[in-house]
Amino acid sequence: MTGVLETLETIKDLEALESLCVRSFIPSEGEKLVFGEGPKHARLLLIGEAPGEEEAKSGRPFVGNSGRLLNKYLAEADIERESTYVTNVLKVRPPDNRTPKKSEVKAALPFLLRQIELIQPIFIVCLGSIAVQAVIDPKAKITQIRGEWVEQAGRRIMPTYHPSAVFRDEAKREMLKHDLKEVGKALSDSNDHQQGNSG
Repeated sequence: MTGVLETLETIKDLEALESLCVRSFIPSEGEKLVFGEGPKHARLLLIGEAPGEEEAKSGRPFVGNSGRLLNKYLAEADIERESTYVTNVLKVRPPDNRTPKKSEVKAALPFLLRQIELIQPIFIVCLGSIAVQAVIDPKAKITQIRGEWVEQAGRRIMPTYHPSAVFRDEAKREMLKHDLKEVGKALSDSNDHQQGNSG
C-alpha cells in the first residue's frame, strides 16, 4: 500500500484517482466500486459511510432507501443534489452491509482525503459516525458534535446523522433535517457573498 500512497500525491484529477481506487479495492463478485458522483469542483461535498447493496449494484452513491431520504431532505433544504458531490469513506460495500472495520477505514482514508483536495469544496457534510471520525477526529462522538460547524483547513464541516439512522431512531429525523437546512443556508449565504464580490 505504501507505493499506492506515494502515487496518490502525484494524482492530478478525479479520473486518475478513480482508476487507482479500482486497482486498489476489489468489490465482491457482481458488485461495482462506488467512487462518487457530482461536479468536479462542487462547493458542497457529502460523505457517507460505505456503499449499500443498491449502490454496489449500480456503482452510484446513495441510491437506496437512505439515498431517497437524503434527496428529499436536500430538496427541503434548497440544496440541489446535482450541484453536490456525493461519496463515501469506503468505495466498496462491506460484506453483508456490516459496519466498516477500522482497518478498512484506514486503508480507504487517504483516497478520500485526496478526493477532498481535488474537489476543493467549501462545505462538507459528514453523514454518520464513520465519516465524522474519518474526517474530523477519530475520537469524535457524533452525539456530542452533530449540528455544530467544525472549521478545518479553511473548510466548514457539518457533522450529522446518516439517513439510515432515521429508520432506526425517529428522533434523529428532525436533527438531520435541521442540520441540512443549516448547510443550505450557509451555501446560499456564500453564493450571495460570492456574487456580491464579483458584482
